[in-house]
Amino acid sequence: MAQLTRCNPVSNPTCTKLPKAIPPDPILTDPSVYRKITGSLQYLCLTRPDIAYSVNLISQHMHQPLPEHAYLLKRLLRYIKGTLDYGIPISKYNLSLSSFSDADWAGDPISRKSTFGYCSFLGDSLVSWTVKKQTTVARSSTESEYRSLAALTADIIWLRRLLSDFGIHQTTPTDIFCDNTSAIALANNPVFHARTKHIEIDHRFVRDHIQQQNIRILPISIIDQTADIFTKSLSTPRFQLLRTKLTVSKVPSVCGGVLE
Repeated sequence: MAQLTRCNPVSNPTCTKLPKAIPPDPILTDPSVYRKITGSLQYLCLTRPDIAYSVNLISQHMHQPLPEHAYLLKRLLRYIKGTLDYGIPISKYNLSLSSFSDADWAGDPISRKSTFGYCSFLGDSLVSWTVKKQTTVARSSTESEYRSLAALTADIIWLRRLLSDFGIHQTTPTDIFCDNTSAIALANNPVFHARTKHIEIDHRFVRDHIQQQNIRILPISIIDQTADIFTKSLSTPRFQLLRTKLTVSKVPSVCGGVLE
């Protein structure tokens, strides 16, 4: 459909800066073609978390794709071309949950809404991940990070209940790693501050599950924040490092061709 079967692969699905002059692509700027390819890529995200941010980005312009959006879609397809045999391995050892949460405050240059992302590991196996643009504009990085923590907390509670149904009981709080010290302090502070009333519901929700020992929020450096790959465009070395942390790698069992 995109006529990119013989395209040259790239090592990064997105770019930190768009080129100044983008030639129009008569195929990918067709809204019908753009929507069909993007819809197919959304299904691919079920096994390829490394493209989740890129797919989320191009999915925001399905109604009227511009040349820059077609450029990003083409770049993503070229990245997939070079990583057809990549996947996420599943191991059966160490069945304890741990999660990472991050947000890119006011990352959208037009709406100034934040993009947040999180992922959860069952032992060394990646089992859950999400990329989403927040519905309202956050007034601070702490607010955007805290909303991400609240969304991740809800996902963790569901995962813990699901694992319990399978007889895998989480006897200790699930560790959530966050790189925003203010959000961590707010989550662990029993005193509710007047300046945080605009996120009161999220604050109470996270606090309740900390007190019930369902979760535990721990600090992590920005360099080691795995969820950073879900929130923004990254340089190629940084992207490849975090892709490794997500355990996305070449899997011999993955079929690199077309199944008949």
